[in-house]
Amino acid sequence: MAAFDTFRPALPASHGSAFSNLLGNIVAWNDRRVTVRMLNRLTEQELNDIGLERGEISRFADLRR
Repeated sequence: MAAFDTFRPALPASHGSAFSNLLGNIVAWNDRRVTVRMLNRLTEQELNDIGLERGEISRFADLRR
């Protein structure tokens, strides 16, 4: 059985400073990286249980943004 950490830090407002925009981009990049890493660690059966195929992981992570 797989467990996912659902904690996700709040992103800075899009109308903020250049620093907050940079920070938001870093957070989004890291969130995608962690999602792909966690999903790639699942077995084929576990992916099937949540309705994903291995080839869809990258697209799924992109859609989460």
